[in-house]
Amino acid sequence: MKKQLKTGKHKLRLWAGKEADGSVNTTTPGKVPKEERGELERLEKLVNKYERGQIQRVDWLDRLAFKSMEKIKEHESTKNGNSHLYIIVDFCSFEHRVVFQESGANFLIPSPIASTNELVTVWDPEVGKINPSEHKQLKLARSLTRGIIDRDLKPSSTERKSIQRILKYPPTRTLTGEEKQFLWKFRFSLMSEKRALTKFLRCVEWSDVQEAKQALELMRKWETIDVCDALELLSPVFESEEVRAYAVTVLERADDEELQCYLLQLVQALRFERSDKSRLCSFLVQRSLRNIDLASFLRWYVAVELHDPVHARRFYSTYEVLEESMLKLGPSLNGDDDGFKLWQSLVRQTELTAQLCSIMRDVRNVRGGTQKKIEKLRQLLSGLLSELTYFDEPIRSPLAPRVLITGIIPTESSIFKSALHPLRLAFRTANGGSCKVIFKKGDDLRQDQLVIQMVSLMDRLLKLENLDLHLTPYRVLATGNDEGMLEFIPSKSLAQILSEHRSITSYLQKFHPDEDGPFGITATCLETFIKSCAGYSVITYILGIGDRHLDNLLLQDNGRLFHVDFGFILGRDPKPFPPPMKLCKEMVEAMGGAESQYYTRFKSYCCEAYNILRKSSNLILNLFHLMAGSNIPDIASDPEKGILKLQEKFRLDLDDEESIHFFQDLINESVSALFPQMVETIHRWAQYWR
Repeated sequence: MKKQLKTGKHKLRLWAGKEADGSVNTTTPGKVPKEERGELERLEKLVNKYERGQIQRVDWLDRLAFKSMEKIKEHESTKNGNSHLYIIVDFCSFEHRVVFQESGANFLIPSPIASTNELVTVWDPEVGKINPSEHKQLKLARSLTRGIIDRDLKPSSTERKSIQRILKYPPTRTLTGEEKQFLWKFRFSLMSEKRALTKFLRCVEWSDVQEAKQALELMRKWETIDVCDALELLSPVFESEEVRAYAVTVLERADDEELQCYLLQLVQALRFERSDKSRLCSFLVQRSLRNIDLASFLRWYVAVELHDPVHARRFYSTYEVLEESMLKLGPSLNGDDDGFKLWQSLVRQTELTAQLCSIMRDVRNVRGGTQKKIEKLRQLLSGLLSELTYFDEPIRSPLAPRVLITGIIPTESSIFKSALHPLRLAFRTANGGSCKVIFKKGDDLRQDQLVIQMVSLMDRLLKLENLDLHLTPYRVLATGNDEGMLEFIPSKSLAQILSEHRSITSYLQKFHPDEDGPFGITATCLETFIKSCAGYSVITYILGIGDRHLDNLLLQDNGRLFHVDFGFILGRDPKPFPPPMKLCKEMVEAMGGAESQYYTRFKSYCCEAYNILRKSSNLILNLFHLMAGSNIPDIASDPEKGILKLQEKFRLDLDDEESIHFFQDLINESVSALFPQMVETIHRWAQYWR
């Protein structure tokens, strides 16, 4: 049978004193040519079949046959006086036939340069495959007997420096073979270093059962890692169920507030689990049963992914587990509703968004300007859809589940003047107040949701270091692939402010006048403005936010500046030559110009915030890595490239002092571009804001 793996003994001719011919029609064949084969060759072929078990064994007959063969062999050798040399090659034998199959390839690929070129490209089927000798050496170095020796190994001072250098690598960096072997060698002495666990687990050859078993035993005895590292263990890099389950046990130590910061990514991590009923799924559901905020957001995050063509089944299973678990809940000790009522309150959120989508369709069909559409909206809410002005039962706000909304206020609801005509809705709340939200249909808010989550997380990280930069992480929730809600923050765009007041300073003077204060503004208001400018300058730089203009930079009357509309992130920008820092001329002028003490304070806040966030670079990179499988446009297009761009922004090659100089230079370059100078690059950056 052709293409069958050779087994047993094979007789090959040796050509003494003759150069080997490796061509197809060789002049030095290993096999004896058919015309030269005699009775002996025929019998040897039968012996090979016999040894491979292809001929039935009969002891008494076999003994007679082999005696006869010996006589024939002696006779043939004396008869022919054969002077040829032969080598007998003995291949391994297998119980079953092994078929060899390899896709056809053009071994001699024509050179694309010129037909007369002497260089010929040869296809090598072994390129990129494991080198057997290197693999064997690795196996010997990591053999179980080495464990006895390695257990007492202690790194020298030079080796400790090398270890610390490797441990500082970002999670995106791939370890070399030498680095993996180095960490494996000192695995026992590294067990007290919690930062080393994720790096150690990357060194393990998980296909080796014994090595994997030893690694898992060490993992359980290792110093407990931080939540940041646990998130790394849930990335697609780690497939072992035991490793992922260990990561979940670490996450169990996080409180609800911290868990909510990572909930979006933890839902995405379900894609990388081996089964629908994973430990991560059970953990998320169980924690959600104790906290209505977690339950509401988990339900929405999972529901949005039900449209995923690849992982829809996984998310549908998670949704079912959440529903079944919540329906089994009884009334809590503090008098809260039972599980059935809680679940129904969450289901009514979906019913509300469906009604809002219906309203948007009706409003968009109205011919005329925005004012006519607003009149139609209020007419619908006061007439055909009057049940929306007073709900039969309070509904938990999708944006803030602990807030109960009781109806829509028609007179305070409106429509924005834009192509998609988003709704601005005012809801009554159960405590007698109101809350305003923006509802969009036809726009994918998942990218905005991710950016605002990062703004909220960075705000938390800065405040933990006692730096409050007065950020505005307004709430965003995608309720579908092309719909969602945003918290409405009373504010005006810088374009509108400059049109009405000619400067930011005049606008702030109107609401916070102080004759003795800087620029006629209260010191508190100006400080709020400077801090918020610094915070968003750093965050938009790190996240690579693009398409910034005076219409998506908003300012509240208390001095808080914030950004909206994040359609371009991770370095993407529809405009050519975007400046590295998103800082417009009017913002600098409101601080008194580039030579003022307030601008110097702004730069100081920027550098301080930058260094604080650099300390949490691994956390931010891990969260983005978990989003690699999501359908967020600027990540899905090239996840690896996007994460590397994010990593570059942290400049992890610099120490704190060097990073301060780097960021100050970055600010100076960007601000210089805003004022008249005859430099080509600066001219291009200045054009960005026009």
